[in-house]
Amino acid sequence: MEIRNSTEKDFKRIMEIYKYARHFMAEHGNPNQWGPTNWPPDALIHEDIAAQNSYVCICDGRIVGTFFFQYGEDMEPTYRVIEDGGWRDDSAYGVIHRLAGDGSVKGIGEFCIGWAFEKCGHLRVDTHGDNFVMQNLLEKSGFTHCGTIYVEEDSYPRLAYEKMS
Repeated sequence: MEIRNSTEKDFKRIMEIYKYARHFMAEHGNPNQWGPTNWPPDALIHEDIAAQNSYVCICDGRIVGTFFFQYGEDMEPTYRVIEDGGWRDDSAYGVIHRLAGDGSVKGIGEFCIGWAFEKCGHLRVDTHGDNFVMQNLLEKSGFTHCGTIYVEEDSYPRLAYEKMS
């Protein structure tokens, strides 16, 4: 597998993957994270692509996964307030959002997270309380649960995780 920046030519395929992911999450006990709002919206993905924060995972010449990745100092506003715990390190960090695969290849999530961690050595990720698939992936990948954060998209709390070198 390999990872590269997304382009506008990838947009349709990215949205197909998100459609699959919404269905997969609903079937696995997580219908509220992306389903009710048809998340993520087209405009956000176009913004991510333009800002070069959208990535695709390719296997055998085919896009099989996608995610958002960005690295910097205090760049995720929703991470500034954390309840029931705290972040372990205040240094610059990478953030992964909207990680999804098309179900055709095992290990996409682990591969994408590993790629991002190699880029920065300090990652923060959040996920819905009903997203047990993602929670298991994060714990398997060496993340520590740090507390609870809230996002603007909905009123559901998110479990906040962090991994450092």
